[in-house]
Parts: sequence; structure tokens; C-alpha cells
Amino acid sequence: MYQRPTYLPAGDRALSVEFGNAISPDISSRVRAFYMAVEARDLPGVLELVPTYRAILVYYDPLVVAYSDLVDRLESLEAAQAAAPPSAPSVVEIPTVYGGEYGPDLEHVSRHCGLPQDEVVRIHAGTDYLIYMMGFTPGFPYLGGMSERIATPRLQTPRTIIPAGSVGIAEKQTGVYPIESPGGWQLIGRTPVRLFDPGRDPPVIVEAGDYLRFVPVTEDTFRQLERQVESGPYQPVVRAAGE
Repeated sequence: MYQRPTYLPAGDRALSVEFGNAISPDISSRVRAFYMAVEARDLPGVLELVPTYRAILVYYDPLVVAYSDLVDRLESLEAAQAAAPPSAPSVVEIPTVYGGEYGPDLEHVSRHCGLPQDEVVRIHAGTDYLIYMMGFTPGFPYLGGMSERIATPRLQTPRTIIPAGSVGIAEKQTGVYPIESPGGWQLIGRTPVRLFDPGRDPPVIVEAGDYLRFVPVTEDTFRQLERQVESGPYQPVVRAAGE
């Protein structure tokens, strides 16, 4: 049954549009569709939109638009958008080398889960992961859909430096570190693809609502792709979901 979103004040300069209380592909799809609809409309007074797993935080200027008027406009826009067919998501393929110096924690994940390392890789690379939201650092995708068979707790002591492109697991989640940063996820591989590049337009190659697929490659292929990325623009394979 379709449920209309709830509109809640978040201080005197923001409001939260909440689509539910669960993490689900359906709610994520509604969040993304509404976010795109509001962005396209360029509503007076709206300053910024922050989409999350189940809601959108709308920052606005109260000197330009009153809270009640903004809610009315958002409700009308949501009602019209809800009747429109959803857009087809894309799947972005991310070449990834697993294990060794690129994935120093793959052996630990293998032991923790009671699975051979190649089975951990097969499971991890066998899913199209929904990107629920972006956050933590620029270009970091929060992914859903990882098999619980390879779920592994975070490191007890986080690393101070994690190389950009590192692919990790933390509990039931997996993700990619787009820039060099601290972190506590179990590192199982690395991609040469730069998910975030401030010199590129747009700087981020994936967005919420897309899917991400890890494609295993050899170390030789990784190095070749790394040189391609360093020498100029690199475009990963993008396909329609379901292909």
C-alpha cells in the first residue's frame, strides 16, 4: 500500500521529508525520484537537498519561503511525481583485484566466515549492490545487498591510512573508500577506478539509486587500468539494471 511521506521541521531552516522507517529498495527508489523531481523544479528558497536511506533533508531560506508554503509545494510535487513511472537504474561495473597487498584482510574474512578465499570473492562479486546514499567522504557509496555469509565485524583498531579505491566489509555492509582516509573496515580488495576526482565533471561517477558491481581482475589488469586512469579520463562500464 502506498504511503505518503511525512514532513517534519528540522530547526528553523530545514525540514525532513520521511518516506518510511526501514531500509529497503522501494523506499530508496522513492527518495531518489523525489530528490530528482525537486532538483529539477528549482523551488524558490530551497538551498540544498540531502538524500539519505529513507528521507530527504531540505535546507531552505525562511526569508524567501515559509515552512507551511514549502510543505504545500513539496506535497503537490510529490503527488505528481508518485504517479510518474520510475526511471531505470544503471549498473556501474568496478574492476577490483582481490587479496594480497590490495586486500590484506581477505584471509581474515575467509577464516571468520569459514569459507575459502575464492568463495568469499565469488560471493562478493556476484551481486549488483544498490547505492542507498552517498556520504562519510566525497564519493563514498553506502551499498546494500551484501550476502550475510561474508559479513565480518570491523577492525578493533581502525587504520590511520587506507589507500583510495580500497574495497572493504564492515558487518553486513560493503563499500569503496574513494579517497585516502582513516577507516576500520576489513579490506578485501582495491579498484583502480577513482570514484571521486575533484578535477572531473562531474567529480563523482556513481550516485544514489544506481547499482554497483565488483568485477574481479588480475593484478596485471589492475596495473594496466591504473595507468589508464592516471593518463586520462577513464569511463567504467555502465549497463542497464537486469542486463
